[in-house]
Amino acid sequence: MNSAREDYLLSGGGANNSVPVNITALPKVSLHDHLDGGLRPSTILELAGEIGLTTPADDPDSLQDWFDESCDSGELVAYLKTFDLTIAVMQSQENLARIAREFVQDLGADGVVYGEIRWAPEQHLTDGLTLDEVVEAVQEGLDAGVADVRATGKQIRVGQLVSAMRHLDRGLEIAQLAVRHRDRGVVGFDIAGPEDGFPPSNMQAAFDYLAREYMPRTVHAGEAAGLASIEDALFAGRAMRLGHGVRITEDIQTEREDDESTFVTLGPIAQWVKDREIALETSPSSNLQTGAIAQWGSEMIDHPFDLLYQLGFNVTVNTDNRLMSHTTLSRELALLAETFGYDIADLEVFQLNAAGASFLSIEDREDLAVQISAGFGQAESGHAGFGPA
Repeated sequence: MNSAREDYLLSGGGANNSVPVNITALPKVSLHDHLDGGLRPSTILELAGEIGLTTPADDPDSLQDWFDESCDSGELVAYLKTFDLTIAVMQSQENLARIAREFVQDLGADGVVYGEIRWAPEQHLTDGLTLDEVVEAVQEGLDAGVADVRATGKQIRVGQLVSAMRHLDRGLEIAQLAVRHRDRGVVGFDIAGPEDGFPPSNMQAAFDYLAREYMPRTVHAGEAAGLASIEDALFAGRAMRLGHGVRITEDIQTEREDDESTFVTLGPIAQWVKDREIALETSPSSNLQTGAIAQWGSEMIDHPFDLLYQLGFNVTVNTDNRLMSHTTLSRELALLAETFGYDIADLEVFQLNAAGASFLSIEDREDLAVQISAGFGQAESGHAGFGPA
C-alpha cells in the first residue's frame, strides 16, 4: 500500500446508468481497520533500515508480494504472524506518529470521511514507552494526518479504538487506558488477537469496568471461532458491534423447497443480533484469507455477506488490514458489487449502516449520515463521482 490513489468503478448508477460511478470518490466510513495492518511497504523498509531489522524483501513491490503470499493461507494464526514485521517498526514515538499520519492520509485518498482506527498499545512498549505515551504518539500522528487531508480540500474525522490482546492478561489495564484517553481521541475499546480458545469472558473485569464507564465496545468474534464466541462477545463482552461476525451464519438455516422458494430460519443468537441491529464489521477479502468463511467456500461468491444483507442484518464493509489484504475500502466495495450485482444504492446502505454503528455521538452520526447521502446523491444525479479519475 502506498499513497498513490487507485480508483474503482461501479458500472451504472443514477440518471445516467451508462456512465460508471467512481467508488473512490464516494464518501465512506471505515469501522474495522488495524493500524499495524495498514503500513506502506516503503515505510516499513525505511524504518526497518534505521533499526537494522532484516526484511523478507528489499523493495516495496517485492515486500507487498511477500505479504500477499504470506497472508493467503486460509488460517488466522498464520495471517497474524505477518504482524511481527509491522509491529517491530512501531516501537518509537516518532515511528508511531509517522505511521498513524500516513494511515490517515491513505484513508483520505480513498474517500473515507470517518474512520475508527484500532490497535493494541501493549504491543508497542519494547523501546521503553509507556501505554499513555504510545496512545499520545498515535494521536499526534492521527491529528497531523487529518490536517493533511483537510489541506487538500477533503473532509475526514478519525478516532482510536484501543484493543487489548485477548491471549494476554492486561484487559482491565487497557480498558482503563481507553477511558483515560476518551476525551483525547479514543472513541472505543476492542479485544483482538487469537480468538479461538480466548473468549471475551476471560476479560470480564474489563468489560464490567467499561460498562460502568459507558465506554463503547466492539469485540472480534465470529471469525476464527463460531457461535459460542459470538454469544460470549454479546453477553460477557456486552458488544455493541461484532468484529467480522460472519460466522453468525452458522445460526441461520436455509432450506430450498423448489427453484423459486427458499425458507430461512434464524436461531436465537442470529435473531438477537438482527433484532438489536448489532453491526457486523465484515471484511470480505480478509475473511477469505483467514478461513473465516471456509465452511461455505473459498471464493467471494461464497461469502455469506449477501445472505446477511438480504435478511436485514446490519452489515458494514471494512478492510481489516489494508497491507495484508492489499486492499482499500473502495476495492472491497467494488469486489462485493461485482460479485453480488450491487448498485450505488446498496453501497450507500452499507455506508449509512457504518455511520449509524460508529461510536460517535448521535448528533455526529446524524451529520455523518447527511454527508454520506449528499455525496451519494450527487453521484447518482451525475453531478459528481462519475468516470475515471
